[in-house]
Amino acid sequence: MKLSITKKELLYLTVSHLLLFLVTAVSMRDPEINLFEVCIFINYAIGAFIISYLLLPRFYTNKRLAELVIYSALVVLCVILIEELILERIFFPDNRGKQMNIIFTVLQVFPKIMMLVGFKLGWDSLTIRKENEKLKDLATQSELQFLQSQINPHFLFNNLNNLYSYALEKSDKTPEIILQLSGLLRYMLYECKGEYISLRKDVDQLSNFISLNELQIEDRGTVTFTTSNNLDKHKIAPLLLVVFVENAFKHSVSSLSDEIKINVDVQVDGQGKLKFTCENSYSESTNIDNIANGIGLINVEKRLELIYKDRYSLKTNAENGIYHVLLNIDL
Repeated sequence: MKLSITKKELLYLTVSHLLLFLVTAVSMRDPEINLFEVCIFINYAIGAFIISYLLLPRFYTNKRLAELVIYSALVVLCVILIEELILERIFFPDNRGKQMNIIFTVLQVFPKIMMLVGFKLGWDSLTIRKENEKLKDLATQSELQFLQSQINPHFLFNNLNNLYSYALEKSDKTPEIILQLSGLLRYMLYECKGEYISLRKDVDQLSNFISLNELQIEDRGTVTFTTSNNLDKHKIAPLLLVVFVENAFKHSVSSLSDEIKINVDVQVDGQGKLKFTCENSYSESTNIDNIANGIGLINVEKRLELIYKDRYSLKTNAENGIYHVLLNIDL
């Protein structure tokens, strides 16, 4: 069986062993450390090493607990016999070496070996916890990438449908739409790979997205888009805000109303807190559940929870033909 001990683990075990040795060997009545105390502690440490690095990996991990107990007991017995029959007879041949006090020795040996083994178990527990945290982080990143990969096709399909309708009509706006769509796709494919992106850049692309979708409305309503001027110093997870705006256009246009209203506002205060507001008109005959539970909105809520956790709040409500979204994020 191959043993593997890292430098950090070796340092941890060395320090913990030395501290235990000093605590047990030095006292007010006998502050001096003698060779016998060093030898019996080395004896204990060897026994603990055998249990920690040979028996536990072989038997405990395979759930062979009975064998683990038996072999560990044999190791402890060997440690006791070495102390009683060898070390005490070498260092105390005239008194302690002439008699065996097994019960006293067991009460002295067993707790110390268990503490030494406990140091190893403590290190393993800490290592496992760190590995689990890394695995959790990897799982979170994988889920974020999966959710973001779902947003891109969803966005693309909607805009290709719009482009197709303009192409059928042979509209003069078709080249402009293709150019704007190309810029947005380039942004999504090449600049949104990281967890965060410049808020200014994300809002600029949001503006392009609004301009692209505004072509669908033509003379059927109004679209307003306002932002604050202090966006350059902050970063945000990419493609969050655009989902709400896409949802607003989708359900406003589908209402077939001639009084479409879409208002989008992005503000950041002096403490770096983002306030995003998106309002859109909708037809009373529209199913509100479809507005609130589309695939894009479900994904963005999951991403907000994974990235910002307790640093955000999201409120939505529909009233008097207006669907309202209020998102606050502590950037």
